[in-house]
Amino acid sequence: MKDAKKAAAAKSSKNKRSAMPHKTAKTVAKATGSKATASKVTASKIPAKAAAHKSAPKAAAKPVAAAPRVEEKKVLTQRQGFKTNEFVVYPAHGVGQILAIEDQEIAGAKLELFVINFMKDKMTLRVPTAKVANVGMRKLSEPALVKRALETLKGRARVKRTMWSRRAQEYEAKINSGDIVAIAEVVRDLYRSESQPEQSYSERQLYEAALDRLSREIAVVQHSTETEAVKEIESQLAKSPRRGAKPETEAGAEGDAEGDDVDTEGDAAVEDEAA
Repeated sequence: MKDAKKAAAAKSSKNKRSAMPHKTAKTVAKATGSKATASKVTASKIPAKAAAHKSAPKAAAKPVAAAPRVEEKKVLTQRQGFKTNEFVVYPAHGVGQILAIEDQEIAGAKLELFVINFMKDKMTLRVPTAKVANVGMRKLSEPALVKRALETLKGRARVKRTMWSRRAQEYEAKINSGDIVAIAEVVRDLYRSESQPEQSYSERQLYEAALDRLSREIAVVQHSTETEAVKEIESQLAKSPRRGAKPETEAGAEGDAEGDDVDTEGDAAVEDEAA
């Protein structure tokens, strides 16, 4: 009996020992599985956050650079009564066309500018929109004013009795005034027909400058070519009273000679300048 009991007790203890490793293995497997699952979850979360972090700046950078420029182009089409593609007269350069109205930053300050193109001179000028009145920029002359300028060409030449250098300055001031009638007066006073003595070099320069300014504006107003405008001007000048020869003292010098314009037929008007 005792031997049988001892054998049974030994057998049960042996079964308990063999069962313990099996439970331990299961526990280890569960723990290992839970760690692997946790590592998978952690690994899946980290790249997603990193990807979101990397892609966020790119999406935010695009709208910042593009938005303001589109609005400026839409708004800047008309300022101070002038609009794009319109022909205007800039006193110092004559007739030009407004290509655009744009904003520029100069010395830290934003300026709104007219971009004016002078095709014949191959020049582009930028004028602040706030200063168009100060520089004398204006719209093209009305047809009635153009007609008055053409009528001026048929009048008598009026030349002051003074030194040529001073008269040249006055002619330049009239040309750069932007006044179409004043420019027509310069053309009339400096015009020489084929029967009259040739102009001096400085006279010829001023005459051509005035003729160019006048013909360009007339051409744009009348929708004709400059060649046609020049022909019309010359036909008006041909109707003006003829002038006689100039004294040798004035014809031979361009800057310091002093003399009077004399008309043998009594048609030219000579104005005396007060001392």
